[in-house]
Amino acid sequence: MTDWQPSARIDALRRRGEVLGAIRRFFAEKAVLEVEAPVLSTGATPAPYLESFRTRYSGAGGGRDLYLHTSPEFSLKRLLAAGSGPVYSLGKVFRQGEAGRVHNPEFTMLEWYRPGWDHHRLMNEVEALVREVAPGLPEGERLTYQALFERYAGLDPHRAGIDELRSAAAGPDLPDMGDDRDGWLDLLLTHRIEPRLDPAVPTFVYDYPASQAALAKVRGGEPPVAERFELYCGGMELANGFHELQDAAEQRRRFEQELASRRAAGLAQVPIDERFLAALEH
Repeated sequence: MTDWQPSARIDALRRRGEVLGAIRRFFAEKAVLEVEAPVLSTGATPAPYLESFRTRYSGAGGGRDLYLHTSPEFSLKRLLAAGSGPVYSLGKVFRQGEAGRVHNPEFTMLEWYRPGWDHHRLMNEVEALVREVAPGLPEGERLTYQALFERYAGLDPHRAGIDELRSAAAGPDLPDMGDDRDGWLDLLLTHRIEPRLDPAVPTFVYDYPASQAALAKVRGGEPPVAERFELYCGGMELANGFHELQDAAEQRRRFEQELASRRAAGLAQVPIDERFLAALEH
């Protein structure tokens, strides 16, 4: 064996250490508590676009399946329900099958929660943190999901039909998403719009279609929108945030819908995190 050298450059590791230290100082100054989320769980995310690593625990009781977490979200929300106040986690998460220029099956994730804040106030803090670790960035821009699509794709993402979306996304480099409306919107965002964003300018996109709410509250109106955002910077999606859903019954309904999508796609069924749903109910 000759391939023993670490793949990370020493200067990159030093810079990484500086960034991690800056993140911890940022939250310490704001009295946000750092916690270490458990990496193994009896439940897994049912989201069809995420796949958990599964491992077998062979201890007392005959053993059982456990899952490496794809994010510390459910654990941190249980802490919030127990009265922890604002918390953050800075540690490893794991996602099966993810590999590429900006993806890895094991990576470090920062996740934090601010009880009582909406997604607009959280965007302010995300921007402040990014400027703390990357000073000198130009002034950022904030666009609604609708304004983003109108500017870069020339269509209203809430009202455009399948044929209009297919025409806007046309090209040999993209698959045909059939009647999957959100699939077409995702393709347009990642393949037609993201490449046109200035990588030097932090760009927040917020108020997504209600069908893409995930774990966010949906605000009524015409059209209704999910109170969530994503931050693009450096040519990639750097962060996403939510005004968090707190309705346990609605969350269970969304989980069951995601499990149905997994079945339809031939993906493995996973156990729902019942402790998380119980915490939401509390």
